[in-house]
Amino acid sequence: MITKQNFNTTKVPRTTEVFPQAVIAGNLIYVSGTTGINPNTSSLSSSFEEQAVQAFKNIKIILEEAGSSMDKILKTTVFMVTGNEFSVLNKVYKDVFPHNAPARSTPQVMPFPAGILISVECIALV
Repeated sequence: MITKQNFNTTKVPRTTEVFPQAVIAGNLIYVSGTTGINPNTSSLSSSFEEQAVQAFKNIKIILEEAGSSMDKILKTTVFMVTGNEFSVLNKVYKDVFPHNAPARSTPQVMPFPAGILISVECIALV
């Protein structure tokens, strides 16, 4: 029987206490929607690109703290408030995953609270 374990790290700000930053089950880790809040300043840039870069940095921290890494990501879902930023997202994605990028879906969503322009979730191997 596969067990499930909630996982949180204090190295990345949590946007809510309602759900964990990640859940580990078997050899998979499911990372919850992660925003671009800077852990050093607890602030959010108004730039989509800066938020996107920081969101992936935050995911990297969560994965590494949980015993995984960016190269073990199988799938990402990137929730964007605006559909006009696909070229920016593609640039960031290529920088984050220069080789063997994971599968990705990118739905456009209604505005998030507090100026959040992007939220990224992923599934990775542990």
